[in-house]
Amino acid sequence: MSSATRNPLTQPSDRDSASAHALHELARKAGEAARVGGESLFGKQRTRAWSGGDASLDGLHWCAELEGDSILSSEYILMKFILSQEGEPGEWERLRRIANQLRLSQRADGSWGQYPGSPTDLSATVKAYFCLKLFGDASSAPHMSKARGIILALGGAEACNTFSTFYLACLGQVSWEACPAIPPQIVLLPRWFPFHLSKVAAWTRTMILPLAICSALQPVRTLPRGLGIDELFVDPGAKSRLNKKWNERELLTWNNVFLLADSFLKTCRRAGITPLRQRALELAESWIVERVDGSTTQGLGAIFPPMVYLQVAFKALGYRREHALIKRAERDLDAFIIDEPNPDPRLDHIRLQPCFSPVWDTAIALDALAEVGHTAASDERMARACDWLRAREVKRPGDWIENLQPADRALKPGIDMACWAFEYRNDWYPDVDDTCMVARALHRAGDRPGETANRDGAKRAVRWILAMQNDDGGWAAFDRTQDRPWMEAIPFADHNAMQDPSCSDIAGRVMEALVVCGLDPKHPAMQRGVSYLLATQKPEGCWWGRWGVNYLYGTWQAVNGLIAAGTPREHPALHRAQDWLLAQQHADGGFGESANSYLQAGPSACTGPGTASQTAWALLTLLNLVGASHPASQRAAQWLMADQLTADKPAFSAAQRSGRPDDAEATPPYCAIDPVTDRAGGWAEHWFTGTGFPKVFYLRYNLYRHSFPLKALARFAWMAGAKTSGNSNAKASA
Repeated sequence: MSSATRNPLTQPSDRDSASAHALHELARKAGEAARVGGESLFGKQRTRAWSGGDASLDGLHWCAELEGDSILSSEYILMKFILSQEGEPGEWERLRRIANQLRLSQRADGSWGQYPGSPTDLSATVKAYFCLKLFGDASSAPHMSKARGIILALGGAEACNTFSTFYLACLGQVSWEACPAIPPQIVLLPRWFPFHLSKVAAWTRTMILPLAICSALQPVRTLPRGLGIDELFVDPGAKSRLNKKWNERELLTWNNVFLLADSFLKTCRRAGITPLRQRALELAESWIVERVDGSTTQGLGAIFPPMVYLQVAFKALGYRREHALIKRAERDLDAFIIDEPNPDPRLDHIRLQPCFSPVWDTAIALDALAEVGHTAASDERMARACDWLRAREVKRPGDWIENLQPADRALKPGIDMACWAFEYRNDWYPDVDDTCMVARALHRAGDRPGETANRDGAKRAVRWILAMQNDDGGWAAFDRTQDRPWMEAIPFADHNAMQDPSCSDIAGRVMEALVVCGLDPKHPAMQRGVSYLLATQKPEGCWWGRWGVNYLYGTWQAVNGLIAAGTPREHPALHRAQDWLLAQQHADGGFGESANSYLQAGPSACTGPGTASQTAWALLTLLNLVGASHPASQRAAQWLMADQLTADKPAFSAAQRSGRPDDAEATPPYCAIDPVTDRAGGWAEHWFTGTGFPKVFYLRYNLYRHSFPLKALARFAWMAGAKTSGNSNAKASA
């Protein structure tokens, strides 16, 4: 048939051909950007553990600096003053440089916040002010006057959260009556009791037992006159009472019940009625000692708060600084210190991390590089990183085993199942999130020729993950558990994470990883997961994110999980997700959401400057929902390519954008003190997109902005048809 007789409606037009050519060219560029980004990411591998010199943890892996807010510096300083260690040789100068980090991070209005762009955080501002006063900053100095004015306007130091009040009580600024009672007798409660250690979050267990010891022994250091912070209190009488409001409108609430319990406990304590207190203190001490064994963990819980509380609690118990346990506790905590001297005295400082993230960083990096096409068989850098991950496998039971179904408690870690923790060493608390990411990374990276260790480990991880599924069909982070919302009303629960229930982001990520590792999408666990995700979708079409900011994060994970489980793209839930996500895209093609969305009414308030990590999450979701040819996907890919650095961004410089204006949106005020260097081929991002405790503590993962854009661009390149080296691996493992 001649061309003249063909039906033009059934033939590709010049416009279609041009569109196909443009998409192919865009895919080619995305593939090249992913290749460059992959080499940049390989350049960030470490050979030495960032862990205080423990050579047994060395090996080729990734572990970027993990950033929190100013409370890490202020609480470390306050701990040293509580312990009367600030005058020890070398300590004053080191603490002075940590205090300088507080000066660097103070905002123009005099406040401190939880993340760039956040509202003022009263507790952070009170603690920072207190620390600077301890280091000689006069209360009349302009920066101190500004801070004090904000504190008083927000209700005074008496309105601090309870965890901050413990520090103030230990330094004599408030009475212990102002702190919530945490009786050490909680360690004696039977398992059937509504409140039991096995029913609270893993991180809460490690925090409240040291605090319970402090609550019972009430240590106080009297500071020299003039170093106190009386000027920060609106009502001096509030220094001797718990600052928790009674619900007058509705008397029968959990809040009121717990306030009555707190009053009762304090009355008993004042009257000397403290049955079994000594026995409880001994058991609490033993519980902690068992969980700080250096062969199983690097500090209590391997996270900053309990590692600080332990040192205060054990001094109150009579432990001397020379004791081996205390020396190890100090060493483990001090490993979080980052000391990078700067010739500019304004920038010279020491900062702290809340913990290490090597397993998490390594698993995500391996998964992204596998998307580009790197495997353990073809790239020794991948193979050695997989070796390092397998060496971090937890091979002993921890607290989590108590919450498994009886039939699963006989399973042996390291033999029948596999699990991993977030940190270098935290054998008591492996978590579902890390385990599913490690399993996915090991499976996708594959094995060296003739080996099966990586994929065998991934298969065993599937068994552990299935055992950790909750009855509601979802997964939590650290335990098989259930939602007990009443616990959040306990007076010492204002870290907003007393418990660790199922969450949509972990459920979605787990489901996707299980399918990648070979689980049948029709498996009953997957179908229970689908029911959970459908039930937790917001009316607007998105999902709330527990461990990342926020609705963009939750929606990315939930959509991936549903599609991995075989949910058709025509499903109404996925249509709603698609409509919501398309409405969030910025005019320039990027996506961004501030952590302020946790504070606002709902996902309609999902606004924030474009970020590389969040744009990557959105692009990966769009590719699942509408494919690579959709304009929204192409615009997101173009944004990521335009945002990729063509030159290094030095430390302490403003955000540099390749091909984009360096405007106010791209350069948040906080980034002027950004101490991290970003290398060419990667991305610069100064907003916090990680979540610790929603509304309380947030994180900047310094590899998120490198790994996730790399993965998104590689996936886009493959789906758009580019003939890149990653095609076969991406297709086989997606």
